[in-house]
Amino acid sequence: MKSFFHLMRKYLTRYKRYIAGTFLFNILAAIFNVFSFTVLLPILQILFKVNDQRYQFIEWGSGDFIETAKNNGYYYSQQLIDTYGPATTLLMLGIILAVLTLFKTAAYFGGSACLMPLRTGVVRDIRAEIYRKILRLPLSFFSEERKGDILARASTDVNEVDASITSSLDMIIKNPIFIVIYLVTLILISWQLTLFTLLVVPFMAIGIGRIGKKLKQKSLYAQSKWSDGISQIEETLGGLRIIKAFIAEKKMDNRFQKVNNEFRNASMRVAIRQSAAHPVSEFLGTCMIVVVLWFGGYLIFSGNSPIDASTFIYYLVILYTILQPIKDLSKAGYSIQKGMASIERINKILNAQNNITEAPNPVHISTLNDSIEFCNVSFSYTDSHPVLTDINLTIRKGQTIALVGQSGSGKSTLVDLIPRYHDVTGGKILIDGRDLREFSINSLRSLIGNVNQEAILFNDTVFNNIAFGVENATMEQVIEAAKIANAHDFILEMEEGYDTSIGDRGCRLSGGQRQRISIARAILKNPPILILDEATSALDTESERLVQQALERLMKTRTTIAIAHRLSTIRNADTIHVLHDGHIVESGTHDELIALNRYYKKLNDMQQL
Repeated sequence: MKSFFHLMRKYLTRYKRYIAGTFLFNILAAIFNVFSFTVLLPILQILFKVNDQRYQFIEWGSGDFIETAKNNGYYYSQQLIDTYGPATTLLMLGIILAVLTLFKTAAYFGGSACLMPLRTGVVRDIRAEIYRKILRLPLSFFSEERKGDILARASTDVNEVDASITSSLDMIIKNPIFIVIYLVTLILISWQLTLFTLLVVPFMAIGIGRIGKKLKQKSLYAQSKWSDGISQIEETLGGLRIIKAFIAEKKMDNRFQKVNNEFRNASMRVAIRQSAAHPVSEFLGTCMIVVVLWFGGYLIFSGNSPIDASTFIYYLVILYTILQPIKDLSKAGYSIQKGMASIERINKILNAQNNITEAPNPVHISTLNDSIEFCNVSFSYTDSHPVLTDINLTIRKGQTIALVGQSGSGKSTLVDLIPRYHDVTGGKILIDGRDLREFSINSLRSLIGNVNQEAILFNDTVFNNIAFGVENATMEQVIEAAKIANAHDFILEMEEGYDTSIGDRGCRLSGGQRQRISIARAILKNPPILILDEATSALDTESERLVQQALERLMKTRTTIAIAHRLSTIRNADTIHVLHDGHIVESGTHDELIALNRYYKKLNDMQQL
C-alpha cells in the first residue's frame, strides 16, 4: 500500500478543496445518521410502553451530557404524547426522521459530487503524464519495449486504475469518517461493551486479509497477459498483408486465442477472489453481531449491564450500521490491490530514466557557422556490442557528405547522434568547436531537418503535415515549400487541396507523394543541417526523379548528410564515407573511391551489374 499512498500524495494535492468538501459533507452525513437513529429511542422507550418511567427536565450542563440529552429527549417525547397524543407524536417523530434522512442523503450526495472532479481529474492527469513521458523518453526506450505493451499501459492499465482506485476514493475517504464517528458513538453509549467488540474485530480483519493477500500478484499477471494480446493485435494490423500472403490466418488466430484464454483464466481467478470479499465480510460481520448480542444479552439478564435494554438495541443498530463502512473499506482494499498491479506497470513508463539530459546552463545555438566534427566517437546500445568505433569525421558548412555501407554498418546510428537521439558512449561530437551536449536540446534539434526512407506523416490535413513543427506558418509559405518539393500539383488535384486529410500515416497517398510531403515539411522548417536517410530507396523511377529534384533544391546552401544504398544518388557528394562494421574504412569522392578498388568499388560494381 506504500505505492498507493505515494500515488495519492502525488496526484491529490492539486484537488485539496474537493477533498476538504468531501470530508465536511461526510462528517455531516455521519452525524445526521447517528441522530436519525436516536429518534427511534423515544418510540421504543415511551411510545410503545417499553418503559413507563416519567422523566423530568434537567438543566443543560448540570450533569453528564449524554445522560442529560437522553433524559431530555424522553422528557420532550412525553410532553408531545401528553399534548398531542401517541399518533400525532409518531407522525412528528417520523417527520423529524424524514428531515434528518433528507439532510443525511443530501450530505451523501455532496460528498460524492465533490469527488467527481477528483476522480476524473486523477485519471486525466495520469494519462497526460504518460503521454508527456512518452514524448520525452529517448528512442532507445522504445526499441526495448513492445509497442502493444506501451499501448496497453496507457489505455487498459489506466482504465483499471480508474475502475479500481479512483472509484474506491469515495469509500476510502467516507468510510473512515463514518467508522470513527460510529465508534465514538458506541464508546459513549458503553465503553465496556465496545471494548469487548473491539476484541472480536481482529479475527474479522485476519479473515478478510487472507483473501486479498495475493490479489495484487494475480492482477499483475492478468494485466501482463492482456499486454501480450494488445501486442499481437498491433502486430497483426501492421503485418496483415504478409499474414494473408502466407495464408497464416489460422496460425495467428491460434496464437492470439492462446493469449486470450490465458488472460481470461487469470482475470477469472482475480474476479473470484475479489467477489469473495463481500460474502466473507458479511459472514464475519454477522458472527461479530451474534457474539456481541450474546454478551450484551448476558449482561442485561444478569443485571450487570451498564445500559438498559432499549439503549442496547440502539447500540446494536449503530454496531450493525458500522459494519457496512467496514465492509466497503475492505472492498476498497481489494480494488486498490487490484489497481496497484496496473500502477506498477504504468510506473515502468513514468519512472523510466531518460539518459538524454540537458546541461545545467545550456547554450542556445541558432545556426551552423563552421563545421560538425566527430572526434574518436564510439557508441553501443549495450556494453557488449559496439555499433560505432573510433569515428573521426569532419563536415564543413555547406558540404554534402554521403554515408554508404552494408545494412547494420552503423550509418543511421551515426546520424542519430547529431540531434542527440542517443548520446555517444565514447569520444565527442563538436559543432563549431563546442561539444553538442552543451547546447539546449531544442535549439540543437531546430538546426536539423530530416527526410527518412519511410515518410512519417500524421492523420491530419496536407497543410498541417507540411506546417508540422513550424509555428504560425502561412498558406503562402506552405504552398511555396510544396512547389519546391514538387508536391503542389498533386495536392491541388486532391478533393480539398491543402485541407485534405491524408489518413493514418498518409495511407491515402502514394509512396512518392508521401516523400514529397515530408520534403516540403523539411523545406518549410528551413534547417541549416539536413539529414537524408535513404530518402529515395523505396520509390519507383518516376517518383525517384521527382523526389531527387526536390532534394537537390532542398540541399542547396545547406550542410547535408545523406545515407544512401543507391550510389547513383550520391555520386556528386563532396565526400563519401564507407562504413563497415562500425568503422569508416574509406573516404573520398566517387572517382577517388572507384580508383581505390576496394569496398566502394565492389558496391558500385554490384549495383551496375
